[in-house]
Amino acid sequence: MNVGLVARLSLMMFVQYFIWGAWAPTLGNYMNAEGIGDWIQIAYALGPIACIIGPFFLGMVADRFFDSEKLLGVLMLIAGAAMCLMPSVAGTNLFLPLLGLHALCYFPTLGLTASLAFHHLKNQEKEFPVVRVFGTIGWAAIGLFMGYVLQADASATPLYIGGGAALFLGLYSFTLPYTPPPSRGQSTSWKQIAGIDAFNALKSKSFVVFLAAAMLIFIAFGTYFPYAPLYFSALHEGFFADTNLFANPSGEMAWGQVSEIFFMLLIPFFFRRLGVKWMLLLGMLAWVARFAIFALGASAGMYWFIMIGILIHGICYDFFFVTGQIYIDKKTAPEVRGQVQGLLVLLTQGIGFFLGTQLSGAYVNTFGDNGQLDLGGWGTFWTIFAAATFIFSVAFVLLFNDRVADYSKSEEVEAA
Repeated sequence: MNVGLVARLSLMMFVQYFIWGAWAPTLGNYMNAEGIGDWIQIAYALGPIACIIGPFFLGMVADRFFDSEKLLGVLMLIAGAAMCLMPSVAGTNLFLPLLGLHALCYFPTLGLTASLAFHHLKNQEKEFPVVRVFGTIGWAAIGLFMGYVLQADASATPLYIGGGAALFLGLYSFTLPYTPPPSRGQSTSWKQIAGIDAFNALKSKSFVVFLAAAMLIFIAFGTYFPYAPLYFSALHEGFFADTNLFANPSGEMAWGQVSEIFFMLLIPFFFRRLGVKWMLLLGMLAWVARFAIFALGASAGMYWFIMIGILIHGICYDFFFVTGQIYIDKKTAPEVRGQVQGLLVLLTQGIGFFLGTQLSGAYVNTFGDNGQLDLGGWGTFWTIFAAATFIFSVAFVLLFNDRVADYSKSEEVEAA
């Protein structure tokens, strides 16, 4: 292992997710404090829209004409400047456009940093997980620091920190190793970028069921990140007003990313024993359990019970999305594998997350006040999404019956 190179790429990945972790769990409470809680539905939809648009920009233009490290630097400098300017225009018509500019520049870099790392790592199977886990550590670190040390969830501080970190990464990117355009001289169609050609080539019904389930389960993500912080703030005011519990929810929410690191290490163990179907189902049922816990917590107010709902984030994310990526790697031919992985991101972090923000936002804006519900309203809110996710899970277990012979090869699972 090239320790120096891995360290440089790990710092890149740490700051990459540090930026996102600074504002994603806090923006809702900040907007609510600024009196623009009704805009949360739109604000959190801008990221998914960027995830839908970004691959086309990267695939058609950036991947063919721009060195990756230079493109990363320019995009991050623009994203950082936009976020640093957002607090000065809070409550005006410039707030959401600046957030949109940040999203359009930031979210395409999620794939850019991964491809840059893969380009330079010699032993990708062993070295990339080391690099990537620093991204999760970055998200968890800023969440814990923001919630427990700064206690600044409802202030502009997360935006300044996230924007400043993006500016740092923008400058740091120009020091990264030279990374030429990965698709220089190649012709690329929009169908290839969206994964349509690959999707048309897949005849397995279970594979289609998996893609549909992935899109539907990411509605849960589009519900959790925009509105869980507001729910936790309501819990603080209703049950824990005399304590610091959930006073700044980013601290409590960061423990979900800590659990993600732990459960990531358990994937090879469970994959060998359960196989893909039951791993995916566990990931879906974890969302049912999380939403049910939150619904009960709205009436019972038991702190550690609610914390369980946060701590199973590792199962919610790793057991479904990461397992799904492994499934794609084993299910598809090498020539279409990248396209199908791109299609998964488009359906999940793009369309699925967008649907989650709109459905949850429509409920909160209809029955709430300035983006906030009372505890009874939150109980109903989480119950509705728990029931919907349970229905998705039942449909999945009935319709998905895929079996691939090499699932039992432990060395392939561990490499994935």
